[in-house]
Amino acid sequence: VSFNAIDSALSSLKNCQSYINSGMDVATQVALDLVESFNDEEDVNNMEKVMLEYATMDRQLNHYIKAFEETINQVKREKPENLPDLENLAQEKFLEMESMNSDSDLQRNEKYMYFKDQLKEMKKQYHGNDTIEQIDEDIAVTRSQMNFICPITQVTMKRPVRNKVCGHIYEEDAILEMIQTQKQKKKKVRCPKMGCSHVDVKGSDLVRDEILKRLIDSQKKQ
Repeated sequence: VSFNAIDSALSSLKNCQSYINSGMDVATQVALDLVESFNDEEDVNNMEKVMLEYATMDRQLNHYIKAFEETINQVKREKPENLPDLENLAQEKFLEMESMNSDSDLQRNEKYMYFKDQLKEMKKQYHGNDTIEQIDEDIAVTRSQMNFICPITQVTMKRPVRNKVCGHIYEEDAILEMIQTQKQKKKKVRCPKMGCSHVDVKGSDLVRDEILKRLIDSQKKQ
């Protein structure tokens, strides 16, 4: 197998990753729809199984990509006289990585964690919990009095994103534009929420707040 063939295979694998990501996004939306329409818990659990299957595929794909990249780098570094069988070398590395798999890897998949987090919030929002132990009153109060106004644009948000570091929420386009502008000036972005001490907002810290988006949309309909 030539380097060119491997490069081409790697770019195909990376394309597959984008399909897996899209599938996980769809599964998350479907699960939230099911909770919102008070569907059977079993249906929601089935969506979680789908998410775990996607997470397994994603892990496998990552291992394939990593195995091939490491193989290419190793051969380029060592420059052997006779080119070894790259496919076999990569396969060995891949199997070694797969042998170290554990279920906790899947639980740590970023999109799976997002799925669990949004599902939990959705259940609180639509079903509530009767046992005191399960009620997070602070969240309930915050949600009910939630301000839908973006601290940057000062208008109602359309696509809210939450900062994983400080928990504040902004309009997606507005915060990304702010990050981009400051990046060009080689400056950090301070959280635009008044009184927040977080001084380095990064694009990678932002996650879509699907629950808030649904609350905003349903308020508009009313």
